[in-house]
Amino acid sequence: MNRIILQACCLLLFSWLFAHRASAQQADSVATLASRIDTLLKYELPAGAHAGLCIYDLTAGRMLYEYQADKLSRPASTMKVMTAITALSQQGIDEPFRTELWTRGRIVGDTLKGDLYVVGGFDPELDETDLKELIGGLTKRGIRVLDGRIVGDVSMKDSLYWGTGWLWDDTPSTFQPYLSPLMLNKGVLQVTLRPAERGLAARVECSPASTYYTIDNRTRSRTSAAGPLRVDRNWLENGNCVSLRGNVQSAVTRSLNLFDSGRMFMHVFVERLQEAGIRCMSVADSTREAIASAYSFGELPHDSLAVRLARHETPMQTVLNVMLKESDNLNAEAMLCRAGVLATGKKRVSADDGLDAMRALIRKIGLNPSQYKLADGCGLSHYDYLSPELLVAMLRYAYSRTDIFAPLYKAMPVSGMDGTLKYRMGYGTPAFRQVHAKTGSYTGINALAGYLKTKGGHWVAFAIMTQNALSARQARAFQDAVCESLCSLPFE
Repeated sequence: MNRIILQACCLLLFSWLFAHRASAQQADSVATLASRIDTLLKYELPAGAHAGLCIYDLTAGRMLYEYQADKLSRPASTMKVMTAITALSQQGIDEPFRTELWTRGRIVGDTLKGDLYVVGGFDPELDETDLKELIGGLTKRGIRVLDGRIVGDVSMKDSLYWGTGWLWDDTPSTFQPYLSPLMLNKGVLQVTLRPAERGLAARVECSPASTYYTIDNRTRSRTSAAGPLRVDRNWLENGNCVSLRGNVQSAVTRSLNLFDSGRMFMHVFVERLQEAGIRCMSVADSTREAIASAYSFGELPHDSLAVRLARHETPMQTVLNVMLKESDNLNAEAMLCRAGVLATGKKRVSADDGLDAMRALIRKIGLNPSQYKLADGCGLSHYDYLSPELLVAMLRYAYSRTDIFAPLYKAMPVSGMDGTLKYRMGYGTPAFRQVHAKTGSYTGINALAGYLKTKGGHWVAFAIMTQNALSARQARAFQDAVCESLCSLPFE
């Protein structure tokens, strides 16, 4: 009996010693990590830059490192983490994004007698192939003639086409589209130029092909004296005259946004109806003016007479993947709008409705939303102010909910593999494929927030926010070094 008791005591002592040693090793590792990050902060930050860090061990349930974690910073595109988690927290978020065709009329033979409504659901991924599929829903019903108005329903969202605090002179860049519940090709025109004979104007192809815009081509092929290639439009006048100037030495593609995405959608829609062999009785001919006069905007009356004729759906995960992996601003604003719809139950929403849902979630996780500034869903706004502490708190909440974490983690860029982290922390580094995180950057601002796994298998949520760093390369190198230090942690 005494022998058994002695063996049990020895086992308990051994277990205690092992646990104590493991605990001591972990404490040493955390201390070494802190010293390493302190050194990086002192020597690797760009001159004049500031930083805030918050690093939390999700597996052990403890804070690993904090440095100015409550310091407010502009998040840039790490704002998309806030938007994604807010949207994923809403009941019904799994529903796809829809663009639909409705009528209150009736089909007589091959003719739709009555108005055709195009109802926008703020699908940011709808392209020309999807548009043709949508129109195909009409031809499958045998419709060859439209005897009525063609009406765009953009009532899902208010008429503000840019977010609060967006820079007016960022247009016509493609990263700042004009927001509308009816979006086609992200509201972007793609212009491809190919050189002709030397000295002649370059050949031009545009997508989508349409009379919605005009092209003023004054390029010269293989003529260096013509100067560098410039592609612009008269955006100060809210116009869609695209000017092409300069030398075209070889094939090149440039992209720019077009004014009024909703009208762009409807204009191309009418043109594609004609191309599909559907005659629109309201369209006199194929001129720009005739097409523009054939459509209008209004709200579909939802009553017993309303019948859906066709629809196109884009899965939510598809929108989320592009939003986070490619840091797509349009997708983020669409997701914020969707969060507002689901949180309020309203038919017409604004960005503020989505931001109110975000504030409610911040309150739910135990922080005070009045201590932060939330202005948009994508981070383009210069009014946004968050802290590393807030980002990590949101990431911790998402990690605690499998229904949120699974789609979020899947959509994050992966170090050395894809998205905006494809060329960072690559093969041969401790962080290769171990970091799933959202980048954020514009002039002077660089941030990184997400999840990583340590060498010992611990899950970690982190946020690194650097401000006033004019050298983005140095700021990214600092962030990568922190992540590599974290991924090297050995404790289990």
